[in-house]
Amino acid sequence: MLDGNAEHGGLERLMVEMRPRLHRYCTRMVGSAMDGEDVVQEALTRAVEAYPSAGTIDRPDSWLFRIAHNAALDALRRRKRQTALLSGLQFCGPAPDSAGTDARIGATASLATLSVLPVPQRSSVVLIDVLGHSLAEAVDILGVSPAALKAALHRGRMRLKELAAMPDHPSPKLTNQERDRVQAYADRFNARDFDALRALLAEDVRLELVNRTRLSGSKAVSAYFTRYDEGVDWHLVAAMAENGPALWVRDPAGPAGDAGYVVILSWTDGRIAAIRDFRYAPYVMDSLVVRPL
Repeated sequence: MLDGNAEHGGLERLMVEMRPRLHRYCTRMVGSAMDGEDVVQEALTRAVEAYPSAGTIDRPDSWLFRIAHNAALDALRRRKRQTALLSGLQFCGPAPDSAGTDARIGATASLATLSVLPVPQRSSVVLIDVLGHSLAEAVDILGVSPAALKAALHRGRMRLKELAAMPDHPSPKLTNQERDRVQAYADRFNARDFDALRALLAEDVRLELVNRTRLSGSKAVSAYFTRYDEGVDWHLVAAMAENGPALWVRDPAGPAGDAGYVVILSWTDGRIAAIRDFRYAPYVMDSLVVRPL
């Protein structure tokens, strides 16, 4: 239980504890681990703003998930899917007997596959099959009837079974320019040639250390490379993440199964316009497919 009239300490602890689970949910709702982190950040901002007037919150987990769910819906609307989204928000009537439907299929479905489902089916499958919420908890989060939730869950599972039987589409490939650019960055970074990388920064470059801080301007962002120069727990590999170029950062002395984290670069006119570093958001790797080039 949380009391909106109390200090923010309880809310802050809840947000830290729940952030990985919120990310798993938002990622599967919007179909991207990176966009999912944006949605989580928006949801947590909304929670902080709403907390003082929220009064007594009997189910803090459900309250926070409800905010995240609404933030995810808003993100989908911003993608100009409003017509399709709103038409899919009506939960259907009673579901047929769900015997034989496989609850495990949602837990193993890819982000792209889950994104095919209408929003009610997707949210039901993710909450129950992926995150393990009970029917009552999912009903509370989504604000629908148990019958409507069961119907959406059943139809979502059945659709995922159909999709699982279809052949996979070939993965997109990087252009030669993208491949060369990300490899050159990794090579210079690993050689600690940070002056060369600083020279590539645009004047208005933006840096986001996800879940930690944001900086802007080449002078401020230059310190980013200084911090890495002080450490030895990294080695960059040119990679693909969510069908785009990425730097996969691994600890050379770490365990073999360590997933590491990713850094995403944006370029404008041959200059680095933005750096998004997920060092302090390791939970993102739970939902992100990364493969070296």
